[in-house]
Amino acid sequence: MVRLLEKRQKTGSALTFFAIATFSLHILVLLLFLLQGLNIRQLSLRKPPNFVQLIDGKPVANIDDLAREPEAIRRFTSKTMISMFSWSGTLPPQTIEEVANPKADLGILINTSQGGSQKISTSSWVASFALSEDFRKGFLSTVAEMTPPEVFSENPSQAMTSQLVIKRVYPPKEIAPGKWRVGMVADLIQRNRVGGAKLITPFNKDLLVRAADYFGNPQADNGTDLQKAIYSVRADKLEIYEIRNLCLLDDYNNLNEAKSKQCGTGQTSDSFIR
Repeated sequence: MVRLLEKRQKTGSALTFFAIATFSLHILVLLLFLLQGLNIRQLSLRKPPNFVQLIDGKPVANIDDLAREPEAIRRFTSKTMISMFSWSGTLPPQTIEEVANPKADLGILINTSQGGSQKISTSSWVASFALSEDFRKGFLSTVAEMTPPEVFSENPSQAMTSQLVIKRVYPPKEIAPGKWRVGMVADLIQRNRVGGAKLITPFNKDLLVRAADYFGNPQADNGTDLQKAIYSVRADKLEIYEIRNLCLLDDYNNLNEAKSKQCGTGQTSDSFIR
């Protein structure tokens, strides 16, 4: 009888040990699943790597996510401003047929600071996605106020076009990690399609540019031409977050704060100052 009780105790102890071991193993597996889930989430939130192209054409990963090539910054700035202020009254051709017969640009209505609404060109609207979201809305309002209604006129004798002619883009000057200041000297030329009369307005600006995240178009094959254009604008992984008047009283690289204040009133519009 005593041996039977001892045997039952040993069996009970073994079962208890087995139950505790099994429970501990389940807890360990649960912790491993949680850890794996956290790792997957971190991978999903990780920024896509930037790539630098070497002389031989091979791309290598850039360790610094905020680093950008100076020439890439200059090219991004020039491309964005040209697209923003070049108004032809027609849409960019998408087919060979549209090269000879381009479609008319109907424009996009934007609310202005006066409470009304005015049209901007489709190219200006697409290019505006190269601006930071907090700066974009106010800037589009200014562009709408600058855009003549004649740009969208169907009457050839009244229709107008606009072109931004860049004279110089200064080398980007780093002002903080991932942020640069780029000076641009240009002219905004507006002219009548018939007669050739034109108006030239100086466009001398300081553009503040910063590195930005980018995620590819998840529906690249099924997206519209407009969606593809917007994603291509963001593909540069840069954005303009402020535009100021450029002081030309001194060399750009040696510009000090005192002379910068003297440029507050000039030939260019102060409405661009944020």
